[in-house]
Amino acid sequence: MSSKILTEPRIEDPDDFYARLIAIHEGLNSEESQQLNSKLILLMANHIGDREVLDEALDIARNVQP
Repeated sequence: MSSKILTEPRIEDPDDFYARLIAIHEGLNSEESQQLNSKLILLMANHIGDREVLDEALDIARNVQP
């Protein structure tokens, strides 16, 4: 099976995006931060929409070593 996931960098100004992602968590406690992450994941998953892509992303994310 060929990969449907695009893993090459595609975000314009990724450092700025990362800074914004971190900034939206400022002032939140751990539970609120986890809820925000869950909402963001679901919004992005809905935008992607393709179940094969989403399943592949879940598999890749689960198997990535820190």
